[in-house]
Amino acid sequence: MNNLTFGNDRYQHYETLCGGTGAGPDFDGASAVQSHMTNSRLTDPEVLEWRFPVLLEGFSIRAGSGGAGRHRGGDGAVRRIRFREPMTVAILSNSRRVAPPGLAGGEPGALGEQWVERADGRREALAGTDRTEVADGDTVVVATPGGGGYGRPE
Repeated sequence: MNNLTFGNDRYQHYETLCGGTGAGPDFDGASAVQSHMTNSRLTDPEVLEWRFPVLLEGFSIRAGSGGAGRHRGGDGAVRRIRFREPMTVAILSNSRRVAPPGLAGGEPGALGEQWVERADGRREALAGTDRTEVADGDTVVVATPGGGGYGRPE
């Protein structure tokens, strides 16, 4: 689970971010999908930027984050949101300290991580459950976990 919220006195937004799923005996894991928070979807980028003072700088598959194996785990995602006015940002997420395990000799997926890139160039790590204040020009980056692989890599 990767839950990101941001807001201030005027705006509030909540989104769930996808990750990679684990592989199985006869299939690779899926990349950048919702696996534990179903029946949800992200706001379209154009609508997000129209309704909130943010810029979606990027949303991509986190290549290589799925665990190796005979069948590879799915890759997570990377989401970059730049803020255009001060807000409070909070994250509630899993697989930040214990990697998604592989099965039957498969390797674990990559841990998730998140940070703030401050407008002045500083980078501040955020814990899996954390909150911070952002200013105009700050960017929050969330890199979601990959899924574990299945079977020993060949």
